[in-house]
Amino acid sequence: MKMYKKVIALCMTAAMSLGLAACGSSSSTTSTASAAASTASTAEASSTAATTSDKTYLVGICQLVQHPALDAATKGFEDELKKELGEDAVKFDEQNAAGDSATATTICTNLVSEKCDLILANATASLQAAAAATKDIPILGTSITEYGVALNIDGFDGTVGGNISGTSDLAPLDQQAAMVKEFVPDAKTLGILYCSAEPNSKYQADEVQKYAEEEGLTVKTYTFSDSNDVTSVTQQACSECDVLYIPTDNTAASCTTAINNVASQAKMPIICGEEGIMSGCGVATLSIDYYGLGQKTGEMAAKILKGESDISTMPIEYYDNPVKEYNPTICEQLGITAPDGYEAYTPDESSAS
Repeated sequence: MKMYKKVIALCMTAAMSLGLAACGSSSSTTSTASAAASTASTAEASSTAATTSDKTYLVGICQLVQHPALDAATKGFEDELKKELGEDAVKFDEQNAAGDSATATTICTNLVSEKCDLILANATASLQAAAAATKDIPILGTSITEYGVALNIDGFDGTVGGNISGTSDLAPLDQQAAMVKEFVPDAKTLGILYCSAEPNSKYQADEVQKYAEEEGLTVKTYTFSDSNDVTSVTQQACSECDVLYIPTDNTAASCTTAINNVASQAKMPIICGEEGIMSGCGVATLSIDYYGLGQKTGEMAAKILKGESDISTMPIEYYDNPVKEYNPTICEQLGITAPDGYEAYTPDESSAS
């Protein structure tokens, strides 16, 4: 009987040991499974982060026409955006409308169909085309003088709203008007030359006329509809005026050789709205740095694409500290001495590289 009890006791002890072992095994398995799940979760999070950081943005660019100012703005934009996001994080679909508004419309429609992450509209007609093409994709304008005029916004307060913002190339027009008398003190009649198809050129012309008339100048305006009548309109202006003013006008900027051919023969001094036009046919300008303007636009684009800024609340930005420049070659040809405070323009210094 005693032997039987010992056997029973041994069996119970063995069963209890097996039960404890089983409990220990279950705890270990649960711990291992938990660790594996944690590792998988970490790997998934890392994969998601890698996917986000490896995103490549597609940025469409519609540039109205090729000339030094707009080219520099586009280059500054691209360089800054690559610097902000990384060389491999952004791809550009850059297209040029060759000065044709209808072509700009086609380009912007195509950029929308490509589902670009952002569109750069370089010049007024490009901005108007992009605005008509999409209300969803962010649009940044650059080389736009006055957004209220370009987009027909009454009472424009500096912020477009919706999906549009950008940078302005407007330099102080009162100071540009004052340059007329600085370079041609005896001038009595000022001719303002611009393209009638560019609303921002008309805006500048109207403002400069107001300031020039306050200086006692008689002002006449001369407009061309496109590049085909630039020469004939310039000839008329040169025959009737003492000095000319050309605003930041894209058609004029692409026709500086034709303008200069007429103006140089007529010994006509021209004050210009920007450096690119002055380099081809003018004596002086109060101009912004278009490469720097493009960089400022690129900074805005990076904030939008990274989700740091809401384009609908971003005000239009301006380039600080425009520079007074004179063209030493043309000034010498006309026998004009630049006043103090003006820097001599040289192609190397203005190169956007």
